[in-house]
Amino acid sequence: MVTQAYAQEAVTPAEEHVTVDGTTGAVDATHADPTADTHATTEAHDGGHSDVFPPFDPATFPSQLLWLAISFAALYLLMSKLALPRVGSILEERKARIDADIAAADASRQKTDAAIAAYEAALAAAKAKAQGIAAETGDAIKTELATKRKAVEADLASKVTSAEARIAATKAAAMSHVDEIAAETAQTVVTQLVGDVSADSVRAAVAKASKE
Repeated sequence: MVTQAYAQEAVTPAEEHVTVDGTTGAVDATHADPTADTHATTEAHDGGHSDVFPPFDPATFPSQLLWLAISFAALYLLMSKLALPRVGSILEERKARIDADIAAADASRQKTDAAIAAYEAALAAAKAKAQGIAAETGDAIKTELATKRKAVEADLASKVTSAEARIAATKAAAMSHVDEIAAETAQTVVTQLVGDVSADSVRAAVAKASKE
């Protein structure tokens, strides 16, 4: 912008003219400074400018809209060609990794469930087998005990019978000896009392007395 002082300095040399004799005179319009019109035009042009900020100037809206459309299109192309495919691939990889992890976890869970089921089945089979073995062992023990008890009872019965027979024989032998002893004793007593007595008569008398 051209200031007023600069305009006056520019006009002053054009308005004065020094003559040959040293006097100062006015210069005609044909010899005036050619820059005077330029400065005047610049002042007029500067005076016509608006104080509105260019982005808010309605006169620049069409160009702004055009550049906005161009920028948006360029940004869309950049995003669709570079950024969005990369983001999509990253999301796909992450989804695939998550799906793989879920599948692996599900497979591990199924294996664990199968192992638990197999363990429970084996435990139930072992328990049933143990119960069967215990039942068989109990039955075998009961049978063996019954057999041994019968054998012991039979042995005891045989021994009791044998003992009873021996006791009876011993008793019979003892009784026979008792009769002989009684006969001998009676014969001795009778002999001392009445004299000699035959042994047969004494035995007959003792036998008759023992029967009564």
